[in-house]
Amino acid sequence: MTDPVVPGRTGDAPLLSIGAPLPGTAVPTERADAARNRQLLLDAAQQLVREHGVDSLTMDALAKRAGVGKGTVFRRFGNRTGLMLALLDHSERKFQEAFMFGPPPLGPGAPPAERLVAFGRARLLDIDVEGELYRAAEMGPADERYGGLPYNLLKTHVSMLLREAATPGDIPLLADSLLAALSATLVLHQVRALGYTRDQIGDHWEGLVRRVAGPVAPVE
Repeated sequence: MTDPVVPGRTGDAPLLSIGAPLPGTAVPTERADAARNRQLLLDAAQQLVREHGVDSLTMDALAKRAGVGKGTVFRRFGNRTGLMLALLDHSERKFQEAFMFGPPPLGPGAPPAERLVAFGRARLLDIDVEGELYRAAEMGPADERYGGLPYNLLKTHVSMLLREAATPGDIPLLADSLLAALSATLVLHQVRALGYTRDQIGDHWEGLVRRVAGPVAPVE
């Protein structure tokens, strides 16, 4: 079975949008140079968050990191909330690109259980460094979160890997259960309140995958 098809994606075409257009995200009529500049700003914003935490991401700090005027950042994103939404969309798209089209074990080419392990560990890394963004995205109404495109793309991918692994049981329910273990709200609580490390949570994720989807092939 192949990975989920993204409508309209051929060659280097962009991924399908993960929802309604967000401030700072590309639109079909955006000039190539404007899209490139937006990408550079968001890459710089992601680096700031990964190095210093989400509180460090201000319009001033991003302008300084990217070497542009503060007005450029405000014109692109409107305000800090718009910047945060654009960064979350940026992170989600990069994650999608990695698990749908990137190299194994996260991308195609590895056994399904091994890909599931890599999927969880990659998601935990994103939550570890950008957790507040992901946690905020989970705070909306349940029908919006679980009925929306971002969550259902992840669920479709996990379901596909479970089927490839010939996992018994109700696949959609199993996919929901596995994804619940990667909830940013839960993971941040486990790290901050319960004292677990990301590696411990990742090892637990791997244990879940082994029990549900079978043994994972050892990495050479």
